Amino acid sequence: MNLVFQWSALSNLVAGEGTGGVLRSTPQDFRVEEIPAYLPSGEGDHVYVQLRKTGHTTAHVLRELCAQTGVRDRDVGVAGLKDRHAVTTQWLSLPARYEAAFSRLEIPDVEVLQTARHGNKLGLGHLHGNRFTVRVRGAAGQAARAGEILDQLVQAGVPNYFGPQRFGLGGLNAEEGLRVLRGESRLKDPRVRRFLTSSVQSAVFNRFVSLRLERGLFTAVVSGDMAKKHTTGGVFMVEDAAAETPRAQAGEISATGTLFGKKVKPLTLDAGVLEQEALASFDLTPQAFVSRRGDRRLTRVFPTDASITPEEDGYSVTFALPKGSFATSVLREIMRVDIDLSAGEAEETEPTELEGTQ
Repeated sequence: MNLVFQWSALSNLVAGEGTGGVLRSTPQDFRVEEIPAYLPSGEGDHVYVQLRKTGHTTAHVLRELCAQTGVRDRDVGVAGLKDRHAVTTQWLSLPARYEAAFSRLEIPDVEVLQTARHGNKLGLGHLHGNRFTVRVRGAAGQAARAGEILDQLVQAGVPNYFGPQRFGLGGLNAEEGLRVLRGESRLKDPRVRRFLTSSVQSAVFNRFVSLRLERGLFTAVVSGDMAKKHTTGGVFMVEDAAAETPRAQAGEISATGTLFGKKVKPLTLDAGVLEQEALASFDLTPQAFVSRRGDRRLTRVFPTDASITPEEDGYSVTFALPKGSFATSVLREIMRVDIDLSAGEAEETEPTELEGTQ
């Protein structure tokens, strides 16, 4: 297989026709709201600011904030990075000494919703997840079908694929990342090199999830799986697959896939065979990733607060996902069309690292 990202190379969970439709006719059609891990306490040396922005990336707002207030970029905290093609609501923090300068901040289409003090800088990944409200146009009369598919996703979980935004314009990042891993790339910037190699990790993970769907193992576990408990986050190795699969089918546990690196051991037994097949699809071995730290990632996540609202020309879908998960995986199952990399997605981790994305 080649490493260029293509939705068509990844298995679907839901059988049958999707709704079709079009996203992002306007930024207002794609709304993302951060679900914070905690709220500011009301006192401390940092100011937490909740912003609602339209047509701006998080990075662009941060650049303007630094330019207008004089705060250093390293002193500004964000929990996640949000795309431009959406209306996004998120928190940021800055040292309290910049509060007066911030009050004079003027960025078109950026609204300050609230501010409050807190004792520490907001850290990357300090959120529970994101809530999405997405208008799908060009799908008149398809609200009922959208509801049927969404119900299946709520019950069985959503394939936790890395979306196209992880793979860059044209889905080509992983190919350059492979050249970095092989020592064939001339790129020198360490942040760019880490991001590109993370795309290779993501491609192998996506293949592993896709193979589980092909083999009827998406809602099951096999021997050697490292399973994760959804309630506590505890991870354990599956020894008796027959005993543990009912728990997986009930949504209590899910298999994890490997983001290969020096700190993570490959899977063994039946799960290891499947994982080796995913690696072999790209002619890779675990040793290729010794420059990475590595981690584990859930193979499925469960949408919450999910609903469909019929609209004259289609429908609106609302759902929440845990941090590190991509709304495009949900929308792709419902619509059964390629969801492009500008679908208003949110990145909940620094794009130079994957570790800790759950």
